[in-house]
Amino acid sequence: MNNEELMDLLNKVRNGEVSTEEAGEQIKRLNFDDLGFAKIDHHRAVRVGVPEVIYCENKALEHIEGIVKNMMERTDENILATRASREAFEHIRKIAPQAEYHELARIVTVRRKEIHQVPGTILIVTAGSADIAVAEEAAITAEMLGNPVERCYDVGVAGLNRLLARLDVIRRANVVIAVAGMEGALASVIGGLIDKPLIAVPTSVGYGSSFHGLSALLTMLNSCASGVGVVNIDNGFGAAYLANSINRVNLNQQEK
Repeated sequence: MNNEELMDLLNKVRNGEVSTEEAGEQIKRLNFDDLGFAKIDHHRAVRVGVPEVIYCENKALEHIEGIVKNMMERTDENILATRASREAFEHIRKIAPQAEYHELARIVTVRRKEIHQVPGTILIVTAGSADIAVAEEAAITAEMLGNPVERCYDVGVAGLNRLLARLDVIRRANVVIAVAGMEGALASVIGGLIDKPLIAVPTSVGYGSSFHGLSALLTMLNSCASGVGVVNIDNGFGAAYLANSINRVNLNQQEK
């Protein structure tokens, strides 16, 4: 139940269209539905502005299907499922025929209503082509949350001229997400060139001594560029969620 539905319910109680007992039963279910294997938080969109997102990796396929079925029955919100295999997608499609699979991002989206875009572009920048899968997780997430997204891929520090050639695009963005593996230097370089929020995403791309992304993570955490925010290794979803929050703060300030 979103804010509009809650206000509609309260208005119906006031007008005598719904009894207080019936309204009470509906409100009891505001917090979550207990499916036994999962507790579906239908009140999250009211609290934080974004509905619950399904993390699919390591979940039983039947559980994923059950969660989607409950969400389809209980709300009209768009559905976002991350770290989803194609097999998970096929199970989701049984419940939601309109579901789309974004294979590179490993994301399933179910668009059930119009996505209203906020002003302010989120730019996703990658050091190399090997980082694009994580970048696409960020891009699809940000788009589903209602943000204009631009992509600027394969502009890492091994060929700095490639990055400098796109500097005008980078500086126009409202928020920049820098995705890099290996030594993770891209975030520091961009951080020294722009005056916008920068979110760094270390990836597990690299040879042995990169330690599956730990090297890039430590580089980004120790960046000499001020104000670089860092999310967990390969966490494109988390970076997009944070970037969306930044865009929403700016929008709320403009509305005031």
